[in-house]
Amino acid sequence: MGTDQHVAVTTYRNFPMVPRVVFGADSFSQLGDILTPKRKSVDAPFIFLVDDVFEGSSLAERIPLAYNDEVIFISANKEPKTAQVDALVAKITAAFSELPSGIIGIGGGTLLDLAKAVAIILTNKGGAAQYQGWDLVNNPAVYHVGIPTISGTGAEVSRTTVLLGPEKKLGINSDYTPFDQVVLDPNLTKGMSKEQWFYTGMDCYIHCIESLTGTFLNTFSQSYGEKALELCKEVYLGDLSPEDARNKLMMASWHGGMSIAYSQVGVAHAMSYGLSYLLGVRHGIGNCLVFQYLEEFYPEGVKIFNEMLKKHEIKLPKGICSYLNDSDFDTMIKVSMGMEPLWENALGKHWRDRITPKKLRSIFEKI
Repeated sequence: MGTDQHVAVTTYRNFPMVPRVVFGADSFSQLGDILTPKRKSVDAPFIFLVDDVFEGSSLAERIPLAYNDEVIFISANKEPKTAQVDALVAKITAAFSELPSGIIGIGGGTLLDLAKAVAIILTNKGGAAQYQGWDLVNNPAVYHVGIPTISGTGAEVSRTTVLLGPEKKLGINSDYTPFDQVVLDPNLTKGMSKEQWFYTGMDCYIHCIESLTGTFLNTFSQSYGEKALELCKEVYLGDLSPEDARNKLMMASWHGGMSIAYSQVGVAHAMSYGLSYLLGVRHGIGNCLVFQYLEEFYPEGVKIFNEMLKKHEIKLPKGICSYLNDSDFDTMIKVSMGMEPLWENALGKHWRDRITPKKLRSIFEKI
């Protein structure tokens, strides 16, 4: 006779991935062909959110506009905000009688995050701030496309859109956040400054270090993280041609973003959120400012980071926290310690035994 057996079943997260991606030099020229089948009607426009550094450029002239499509140029000098998302949604809904056929973000992480957030809020009631967190979005987003012009953030592939809100800096993390289509054209990354290239690329490098040393590490995230880390080392410590460097950094960004999709980032990202919230420090440089002082947590990663700094003659700003008062430090610490999944990934469930407000302040005071 058989006996009843009770088998424990582990439930794994069924994360979405970007379903369609095109990679290659000048693949941006295929955008019109990609969008045409997605147009719902002549009254449902495509809205292009574009970094304003491209206003009047040849790239802007190549955007495939038709009917009542609209380009909105947006400055990426500041971190994207929930209020900014709400204003863009209000502008779009007031101008058009139908929901857009799609939202297309063209730029770095700021523009990509704005595009993802606008696509979500167009189909979900309320403001963007109420969706900051994990799995709070109920309705699918409007069709949205990501076209990075800077490599490193991983925003083109991630399931989050990081926003500064009235109370916190936190992403809209949901299954509806990832892009429906991504266009990876390495030629779009030509022309950026050395500093911008470095800081944004280090966002990817730090993603990898935090993912690969975290408690959430698994074979899925490890396989992507190891490849991204290998590519980052080739780009920042090797001797590549400009074309190879562009191609490899773009793929490092993609793999780095995939690595944290099934795991998490860690200490540097948690603390950089505090810097960004209080001081408006851009995400890439914020990670670098923190990471340089994290030998205790990432000794090998910081060692290699310092080699990269030296090779490319990058001088990080100093003294940006030197004039802050107790209230300022308390604000940064509160925002940083609110990133619980990041701390748990970095240090485990008992992370509060090692991370205290005093500990964080001692690190912030060095920056």
